[in-house]
Amino acid sequence: MQNTGQMIAKERRFGRVNWLGLLTLGQREVLRFLNVWTQTLLAPVVTAGLFMLIFTIAIGPRRGDVMGVDFTTFIAPGILMMTVIQNAFANTSSSIVVAKVQGNIVDTLMPPLSAGELVLGYLAGGVARGLMVALAIAVALWVFLGIVPQQPLAALFFVVVGGALLSGIGMVAGIFAEKFDQMAAITNFIVTPLAFLSGTFYSVEALPPLLNDISHANPIFYLIDGVRWGMIGVSDSSPLLGAVVAVVSTVAINFVAWSFFRRGYRLKA
Repeated sequence: MQNTGQMIAKERRFGRVNWLGLLTLGQREVLRFLNVWTQTLLAPVVTAGLFMLIFTIAIGPRRGDVMGVDFTTFIAPGILMMTVIQNAFANTSSSIVVAKVQGNIVDTLMPPLSAGELVLGYLAGGVARGLMVALAIAVALWVFLGIVPQQPLAALFFVVVGGALLSGIGMVAGIFAEKFDQMAAITNFIVTPLAFLSGTFYSVEALPPLLNDISHANPIFYLIDGVRWGMIGVSDSSPLLGAVVAVVSTVAINFVAWSFFRRGYRLKA
């Protein structure tokens, strides 16, 4: 009878997947940014609008067409995607770093959630924030510039994968960083340069051969290029190649995040 009782105590009563725990974590991550929506949703949309306004006024009239479309139309999808990836990264990285600094990361680690469930829960928040920001900017582009996605499903695919990729990078960065200044260094010296130097404001075909090759080694380039193809129908590279690179990169970085959670790397005292 004692052995039977021990076996029952060890049984996972919620099955192979703790759906309740997973949904609760995902809901918490979504509510985190919805509770301060003026900072997490409205502010990025305003920033994207300022980028569009400044570049249009400063460069647009003299720049001419880029890849057969006017400069303002060309940069619009890039700014949309750049905003998405910055917010997806910020959502997961800030959630983990704040929890570590405040000492309540234990509240996330103690519940019966596997490493895979933790990754999926954090991904839910990052991808949801990226999607909401993308939707708001896409509506603004339609209202003010008349830009309607030519391949909406392709644009949606790259936005979702981009959100998942940067959410994964955010998890890895948040786990690695012990202090806010370390997180700021990762943002300023890694994430921001990757976003800006990826064809957001220019066609990489205009770059010298070496810089062109470096740009093609940047997975964020394929995200921006893929969204540009989905939005306005032009791209620097094959959208299919971009989709493959984006998916492989997303799986790889989230596997790293999974391994960190599984080992408790820089999470457990």
